[in-house]
Amino acid sequence: MDSFEVNKILGGLLGTVFIIFSVGIASNSLFSTHAPEKPGFIIEAAEGDAGGAAAGGAAEATPIADLLAKADAKAGEAVFKKCAACHSIEKGGPNKVGPDLWSIVDRPVASHEGFSYSGAMKEFASGGSEKWTFDNLNHFLISPKGFVKGTAMGFAGLKKDDERANLIAYMREQADSPVPLPEAGAAAPEGEATEAAPAEGAAPTGTAPADAAPAEQAPAEAAPAEQAPAQEAPAAGEAAPEGQPAGQPAE
Repeated sequence: MDSFEVNKILGGLLGTVFIIFSVGIASNSLFSTHAPEKPGFIIEAAEGDAGGAAAGGAAEATPIADLLAKADAKAGEAVFKKCAACHSIEKGGPNKVGPDLWSIVDRPVASHEGFSYSGAMKEFASGGSEKWTFDNLNHFLISPKGFVKGTAMGFAGLKKDDERANLIAYMREQADSPVPLPEAGAAAPEGEATEAAPAEGAAPTGTAPADAAPAEQAPAEAAPAEQAPAQEAPAAGEAAPEGQPAGQPAE
């Protein structure tokens, strides 16, 4: 192949590139689009709504005491496999992405030694006064980010009641002295509201009419006063006072 053939090939390639480049510039000028200054509508992801829904769901959820009454800790061990990538649960276990969960039930929030907690979790801890009670664990496991706003935990949560209850039952047993289970179905005794009703000041039935009876007899007690004028008149046949004509009433 001589130099003339090489020049033709190179010229053809350069010409092709030039044509493609020119077509691109022409199409951009003909069909150019400009972003509007203001979009037609704005789609906002309301994180607060999601948190509110989670809080509402937690408020309406079955009480954890009732769930734990029929929970299976052995099944909870299988559920914990979803947590094992980020947490250990053996005594003296290492911290991973999250802290070790040995004896987690009733442990003060954000208190495990050697782990760096997020600011949101430290704020939720309220200086150590807040604990991982059965109820707090239940709500947190439904939606970690919904229950503790801003937590670094990226777990989506366990929506099924039986899975959460089994997991919490399993974690409860991972302690030297497991915390006693809460009493299921604890409620105020029936009849307290009924017994408290008379304390509002309502008198027993029939008391008011009996107390009012003397008031109805008042006219009878006042009857003698109506006879006073008759007693003031002199009896027939009595002598009139001196200097007064007989039969004239006394003044």
